[in-house]
Amino acid sequence: MTSLLQGIDHIYLSVTDFARSEAFYDSVMAALGLHKGDKAIAGETHAHYVAPTFQLTIRPARSDTGFDAYRAGLHHLCFQAADRDAVDECHRRLSALEVSATAPAVYPEYNPEYYATFFEDPDGIRLEVVARTSYRDALVARWDEFDEFLNPLAKLLAREAGQ
Repeated sequence: MTSLLQGIDHIYLSVTDFARSEAFYDSVMAALGLHKGDKAIAGETHAHYVAPTFQLTIRPARSDTGFDAYRAGLHHLCFQAADRDAVDECHRRLSALEVSATAPAVYPEYNPEYYATFFEDPDGIRLEVVARTSYRDALVARWDEFDEFLNPLAKLLAREAGQ
């Protein structure tokens, strides 16, 4: 079945200190190649960071309750990079901004090819940059062959292997 959805269009993050977060995101998003819009919405300040395939917007939070990754809502936000070299370059640029990002590494507990760096915004929202994997490429390439909802690629490959 053809997916009616094509990707993530935009993500909104509410931040407790807009000026502090705007300074952080301005430097990080500019260093990673995004552009910025500053259109207010409903009379409230917003910062919109745009890339060719998505938009990340920050807006003032309506409470000062801190971020909790295990409360209902957003756990973390992961950006996809083309490959490991791009993840390494993102890490270099983040480090040059003195953003505390983990050294890029493989995380086999997620996927044997999972290569990423992690960092946090001023509110403690976990951000990540991951290299595109062959698994993601296979999902895209074989999408129209899926006839299962649950684990479609694994089931397709198992059928082809005669299992």
